[in-house]
Amino acid sequence: MSPETLFQIHLVLGYIAWLLCFGVYILPRLKSMPRFEAHRAIATLHSFRFFGLVFILPGVIGPHLPSGFATFAAYGDFATGVLALLALLTARLRPLFWLFIVAFNLVGVGDLILDYYHAIQVGLPAMAGELGSTYAIPIIYVPLLMITHAVALLVGASSAQGGSSPRPRCSGSLDQVSRP
Repeated sequence: MSPETLFQIHLVLGYIAWLLCFGVYILPRLKSMPRFEAHRAIATLHSFRFFGLVFILPGVIGPHLPSGFATFAAYGDFATGVLALLALLTARLRPLFWLFIVAFNLVGVGDLILDYYHAIQVGLPAMAGELGSTYAIPIIYVPLLMITHAVALLVGASSAQGGSSPRPRCSGSLDQVSRP
């Protein structure tokens, strides 16, 4: 199998695995939380996006990874991670918290979409081996990040009527998921 085919299979399966996990375990929990807590949990995950700077760390990636992809991906992740950290640091100042929540989600979604675009433009799937040890980032971490951005939009939209009050539990068989 070609590197391009393997990369595409890995990417698709990464999304499928995370969507299955979300449907059963994570989304029901987020829906049961107050809006503020759900967004804080999502921001906590995204606060680790500073790790994307590894795309420009010599010796970690292959020497032929296109710099146009690597540099943009690294700094887009870094900016998103800093905004998510700022959201967490301003949790007691709710207007500022919500400003940073919106900012990190907009910057984060834009970053991921542009990273996909740049990856296609430079033919990254065919040279996926140049990702070196960062290969797991687009395969495992990026699907999780994109899904949580979508969930942040859903949590925000579905809770707009309820403000910051606790949400009702999900209906159907997902209610059977045990919670700590």
